[in-house]
Amino acid sequence: MKLATLHWKLLRDLLRLKGQALAIAVVIASGVMTLVMSTTTLEALSGSRDSFYASHHYADLFADLKRAPLGLLERLETLDGVSRMEPRVRAPVRLAVPGFDDPVRGMMLSLPDGRQPNLNRLHLLAGSLPEAGRSDQAVVSDAFAEAHGLVPGDSLEAIINGRQTRLLLSGIARSPEVIYQAAPTDLLPDYRRYATLWMNQRALASGYAMEGAFNQLLVTLQAGADAETLIDELDLILARYGGTGTQTRHDQQSHRFLEEELAQQRAQATILPAIFLAVSAFLLNVVMGRIIQTQREPLAMLKAFGYRNGELARHYGWLAGAIVLLGWAAGVVLGAWSARGLAGIYSDYFRFPEMYFHVPPWSMALALAVAGLSALTGTWHAVWRAVREPPAEAMRPPAPQRFRRTWLERSPLGRALGNESRIILRHLLRHPTKSALSVTGIALSAGLLMMGAYQLSAVEKMLDLQYRQVMRMDIELTFGEATPARAVGELRHLPGVLAVEAWRRVPVTLSHGHLEYRTSLLGMDELPRLRQVLDAKQRPQQLPAEGVMLTRFLADFLQADVGDTLQVAVMEGRRQLLDLPLMALVDEPIGVGTYLQRDTLHALLGEGPSISGAWLLVDRAQQGALNEALNRMPAVAAIGLLSEAERGIRDYMDETILMFAAVFVALAASIAFGVIYNNARIAFAERARELATLRVLGYSRTEVARILLGEIALITALAIPLGWLIGIGFSALLNQAFSNDLFRMPMVMTPYAFGFAAGGVMAASTVVAVLVIRRLGRLNMVTALKAVE
Repeated sequence: MKLATLHWKLLRDLLRLKGQALAIAVVIASGVMTLVMSTTTLEALSGSRDSFYASHHYADLFADLKRAPLGLLERLETLDGVSRMEPRVRAPVRLAVPGFDDPVRGMMLSLPDGRQPNLNRLHLLAGSLPEAGRSDQAVVSDAFAEAHGLVPGDSLEAIINGRQTRLLLSGIARSPEVIYQAAPTDLLPDYRRYATLWMNQRALASGYAMEGAFNQLLVTLQAGADAETLIDELDLILARYGGTGTQTRHDQQSHRFLEEELAQQRAQATILPAIFLAVSAFLLNVVMGRIIQTQREPLAMLKAFGYRNGELARHYGWLAGAIVLLGWAAGVVLGAWSARGLAGIYSDYFRFPEMYFHVPPWSMALALAVAGLSALTGTWHAVWRAVREPPAEAMRPPAPQRFRRTWLERSPLGRALGNESRIILRHLLRHPTKSALSVTGIALSAGLLMMGAYQLSAVEKMLDLQYRQVMRMDIELTFGEATPARAVGELRHLPGVLAVEAWRRVPVTLSHGHLEYRTSLLGMDELPRLRQVLDAKQRPQQLPAEGVMLTRFLADFLQADVGDTLQVAVMEGRRQLLDLPLMALVDEPIGVGTYLQRDTLHALLGEGPSISGAWLLVDRAQQGALNEALNRMPAVAAIGLLSEAERGIRDYMDETILMFAAVFVALAASIAFGVIYNNARIAFAERARELATLRVLGYSRTEVARILLGEIALITALAIPLGWLIGIGFSALLNQAFSNDLFRMPMVMTPYAFGFAAGGVMAASTVVAVLVIRRLGRLNMVTALKAVE
């Protein structure tokens, strides 16, 4: 009977507190949603990757070289640690697509004639592999085929090694090595202007002058093999064949970008849910504690009727638990829905045969445990304070506080205040702990809003910095081989070319102490104009006559400072080992690099003036004529359009990072409303008798409303500056977690971020103020005045 009575009381309490319960549930749901969304997306990406890699035998090591005879394989296969080995020909290709005028580049990979390779097998979506003996058939990557509406049986014009040929598409496929289908020099995919193709090895070797030879080697490792030792042995053997160093999966563009995306998801799954759930736990403790404090008298009456402390504790535990379960269930549903939407977006960038999607049970259990523990902690503390007193003592009203003039009232400012302002200040200053908790709760919600606004503005700042100040060219040309520098003169005379800057790139391994990083030396003009290098204050820098400049992120990774000496192992040509001083640091938001003067690089390599490519500033009105001229130049292996690269990265940011930011802004706004609403409702409940007394004493409804709303406004005003400080901390934490060698958002707090946080909190306060005024209009003064003082 007693238990049934408590159940009925629980139901009545939930109905009476439905507004506050829903507000608390929204706070909990926000934290749960971030955790479920991040972990579900993370597991979908990592599970799909692992399955695709295993089923299609993705290689562990990749060795690029100039040319080696197939007979060398017998020796290489005897090396310790080798499980499987696959030689192939790899050749850059330029394509012409009917009805598409922009330059199209691609990479052609060889297949064993008429069959699947042992490693990096293809997942055919349509058609078939090239028939054995056919030299005019090829398989094309599915993303490129979708972008141009290609199907098996269509044909493409291709230029391989300067010779034009017509290719008949026999099939459309995906491969584990091009899950992320971007050009080697691009950060993001451009499916209309870059393709991966596969054709029979004999046909490609003939067209690329590789008969009886290979220029790339794929290797899988035996279980427990020492990868570093095997890499050293392969590099030693392949050096005489023009080897540029054996790379692991981590150095492959597709795998590398996927790994970076997974790392960001792990950061999001750790940091953002931790912030949201910590804020939720704090707010839940404060709100539940204050709600139970308003039920001090009913608790005492229940004790007087024989209810034990344990029964009452369980009753309020169920009250908190019901709210937690509501918020948890809503958070799981919203998190799963958001993750499914993100999985759809990621499927456009990461081309898995199948995306495995499910909500990890452990993430749901973890979210429930954190939210439940925080609720029970707050509930237990408040209940214990209420039930530990004897019933007669608990039913007696609390001892009146000792009232005296506060320091603010004694000041000249206090003497100038009116009665309403003094009432507000007295109430806040005489309950400092309660006031501080209210201010802190609103400040935390403002900090979350500011973190979301920071993401939105930081992405835009990063892209503007990269594509307005660093990359100022229109076209990036890449040559198939190092070309004499006189090619610059030829480029200047092409139609529409306004300016030309040449560059020379050499693959290297940088070392400093025990740390090393595989990258490239980029030789440029002494004062580059089309591809600038910037310092921390975003000022263009002149390249030093000696030594190198390093991207700050890369210098931090190598733990190198200006003045330190870097060991540079050149991975082509004579493979020199160089000691170069670090002369200055470069601050760039996208990518990492090592820069030096082109003439200095020539001298270090002991070569004549040569270039690997060039940057062009062009007249857009003559773009078509320029494209035709470049297509007639056999030395040009790739033509990159910077406007399309910028469009691609902006689209990616809009669909991923900015979508996350928008979700977090919405969640932060809901938390802000929930916090302010609960503060106002509890303040109203605690002061109902006081407000009714003021009405009896002659205060109008408007004057009484000004007192209550003035308190809300003052707490909000105090919380905004603290929220800004918290927001800066949250943003710095997020910035540090998301920084990697692909891109780094600048830590720039714009006026927009500060204004957005303040505006969001004030907007929530305004909505709450309207709701409070409506409740004040329905205040029953007789009932309120009968309440215990």
